[in-house]
Amino acid sequence: MTWDPFGTLAQTLWIGGGQWAGKSTVARLLAQRLGLTCYHYDYPDARGHWDRRVAAALTNDRPAPVVDPESWFVRQTPQQSAEFTLGTFIERFEYTLDDLRALVSGRPILAEGWGLRPQLVAEIAPSLQQVVVMVPSAEFRAHQLATLPRAGQLSYAVSDPELAVRNRMERDRIVAQDAVNQANRLGIRVIEVDGTRAAESVADLVAEHFSAHLAAFSS
Repeated sequence: MTWDPFGTLAQTLWIGGGQWAGKSTVARLLAQRLGLTCYHYDYPDARGHWDRRVAAALTNDRPAPVVDPESWFVRQTPQQSAEFTLGTFIERFEYTLDDLRALVSGRPILAEGWGLRPQLVAEIAPSLQQVVVMVPSAEFRAHQLATLPRAGQLSYAVSDPELAVRNRMERDRIVAQDAVNQANRLGIRVIEVDGTRAAESVADLVAEHFSAHLAAFSS
């Protein structure tokens, strides 16, 4: 049984899935609309969690992870990069659980991020109705690449920036498809975002999915 001293994990609502699907936007809208506390996975994962991974590796006499975008996005194939990324999510998820355990709220916590893998969350959530997976369609992923500066460029210096961006987007497609496959296997709802609905409308879909759980906390 997972340690959950304040009952926070049991009442958490989870939005997992793929990059570029608008998970953070939907989570922000729902947090503001419903008065929820929102946990954005990407922020601590890129900061404190990285430090914990380095410390854990050194403590256990393993090679410390290094930031190597040249290898991740230029020298490796997207499939290799995706397999590497998926392989790190288990350790990173444990750090997320530690973060969530430190939160206490009279309302559900809304956690979103691509590292919240369906098969990992399913072991924590009391009900699969507390979990949803959002992934972008191929067309919407291309739209995000063309319109979002952070999607169309890397913040790292690499030898071939255009190849690196293409490889990263393909890696993200593979990781997103893995989330769909796992969700379908477990019976978790998948919402494909194709750009035909505004973010507010997608948020409505997610809120409807969580409605039974949210009703228990309505005043």
